[in-house]
Amino acid sequence: MPTMGAERARAVAERILTEYRTTEGLQLTRWQIQQLWRLDATECDAVVKTLVDARFLRESRDGAFVRAE
Repeated sequence: MPTMGAERARAVAERILTEYRTTEGLQLTRWQIQQLWRLDATECDAVVKTLVDARFLRESRDGAFVRAE
């Protein structure tokens, strides 16, 4: 399976950032992120890792991703 291109990864990450910035208290699981942005598991993991590494998101104890404020 081909990997997500850098341009697509940036675009998806930006859409996710926008959603988290505009929706207070948003909590999404990996599965929900995959469904909302039509990502496969590998793509989702890559984008989520990027956002966690950038300290924009963090994983909560229940496995949901929330803003890291």
